[in-house]
Amino acid sequence: MKKDYVTDPFEIEQREWKQKQKKERYKQLLTIISPIFLLMVWEVLSRTGIFDIRFFPPPTAIIGTFFDMIASGAMANHIGVSLYRIFVGFLAGVIPGVIIGLLMGLYSPIRHFVQPIVMALMPIPTLALLPIIIILFGIGDLSKVVTIAGSVFFPVAINTAAGVLNIDRIYLDVANNYGAGKMQFFFKIALPGALPVMLEGIQMGQAIALLTIVAAEMMGATSGIGYLIWTSYKAFLLKEMFVGLILISFFGYLFSLLLRGLQKKLLPWR
Repeated sequence: MKKDYVTDPFEIEQREWKQKQKKERYKQLLTIISPIFLLMVWEVLSRTGIFDIRFFPPPTAIIGTFFDMIASGAMANHIGVSLYRIFVGFLAGVIPGVIIGLLMGLYSPIRHFVQPIVMALMPIPTLALLPIIIILFGIGDLSKVVTIAGSVFFPVAINTAAGVLNIDRIYLDVANNYGAGKMQFFFKIALPGALPVMLEGIQMGQAIALLTIVAAEMMGATSGIGYLIWTSYKAFLLKEMFVGLILISFFGYLFSLLLRGLQKKLLPWR
């Protein structure tokens, strides 16, 4: 039996494109199946008594508790407060981080002046400074926003500066040869060239923001997902505690997908 050999370049391209699309759908399916599989294993282990349901209640019971909290109106308040703090704090850390990172990468005097300060402050956990932040900014939203901004700033600034410094020298020479002005050089060369590494820093920053908000809301807060986790733990209301933990995990996954989608739009060649 003879095999059909495709010689038409268009048909070859179409076949390769379909194979690529099939692989992408398979990968997307795996990303959906994996968390569902984990929850199913957890459910079985809890229902069969292998897990102690006092400490690991089954996911179906946790989901029921989540809907009960939604119906009572308590959950919407916790989610809204935390998302507001995360969003504002994230922007407050990313914007100056990008600006200072670009300046550090572009101008050697600024880099030599700022870099020692950044390197000295970066190892200090922002949460260790939380008592001082609360003294300065109070126990309201502002202290939580400042804490998140401080945690997000450093990875964004460092990655942005590294992205500028790693730009291929040929692009700098072309810009100089064609007499590009400072603004043109900034927006046409520095910013696009640093974008791949910068976005990785921003991706890291969003993960740190979620870690920080939970810890920040455990101290000096009266609402938020972190507050919910901590008060539920102290009262041994473990279903409510797991609701908070799963919510943080869900938002982390969602924000990561959104940033990856933004990265594909801004960097289609990658």
